[in-house]
Amino acid sequence: MSKPPPDPVASALFRPSRRLRRRKVVNKLMEGVALLASTAAVAVLVIVFVTVLQRGWSALNVDFFTKGPGFFGSTNTGIADAIVGSIIIVVLAMLFAVPIGVAVAIFVSELAPKPLANAIRLALDVINGLPTIVTGIFIFTVIVLAQGQSAWAAAIALAIIALPLVARSTQEVLRLVPGSLREAALALGASRWRTTLGVVLPTSVGGILTGATLAVARIAGETAPLLFTSSLTANVVDWHPSHPLMTIPLKIFELSDSPDPADHARAWAAGILLLGFVLVTSLISKAILARQRRKLSR
Repeated sequence: MSKPPPDPVASALFRPSRRLRRRKVVNKLMEGVALLASTAAVAVLVIVFVTVLQRGWSALNVDFFTKGPGFFGSTNTGIADAIVGSIIIVVLAMLFAVPIGVAVAIFVSELAPKPLANAIRLALDVINGLPTIVTGIFIFTVIVLAQGQSAWAAAIALAIIALPLVARSTQEVLRLVPGSLREAALALGASRWRTTLGVVLPTSVGGILTGATLAVARIAGETAPLLFTSSLTANVVDWHPSHPLMTIPLKIFELSDSPDPADHARAWAAGILLLGFVLVTSLISKAILARQRRKLSR
């Protein structure tokens, strides 16, 4: 039995046209460009991390984490004062930023009229794009000139930087909450504020924590605002927030300007600590966000 001749119409339909082949070539080319750009971005991070690790690894020891600064030429010194100061200032900043940021996000997403909500979003975006040194100068003019440098002033400056991050991330998470949950609560007779606090907010806790951890990673490495608010520090480990406290970014700035080569190694080691903190915090925020998305999708 002979094979029937091919249908010319069907062959024309299934034969790739010149335009289709060109689209496939362009698609492959753009995929290669995107892969190359992603590889370059990751390579920059790897190069920075490896360089900091190589130059600062020799200074990492128990004394580095447990002892304070010493005199010129001292070997058994550390950055315990900077670690303590960074913890206190960042914690105080987040205590300021998180409640205010969450309250602003709830008002904008749930209660505010649309024109007012748009104006507040614009203001948050402007604050987020504001150079941090301007924030430091502002706090220096408003607080430091009247009361002197302190950890409180530094925390307020960092809180201003963290506030828009917390608020905007919380707004995005509130948008992911299904409207059916709000409607069900309102249908049962709950008021608007009870619905927000009892239904919407608990559902968004994971996203709020994500925004808070990202804000912590953002402000932990800030230096410019601290130069104006908490840089006149004593060479001791101090826990009092009314005193100016040393921080890890300021310690890196101070050690890198020293003529002692050992201090340069300690500066690189402090960079390892700061970079590792930012990496771990970012990974935690990504894990919390992924868990929150899976929870809301169900």
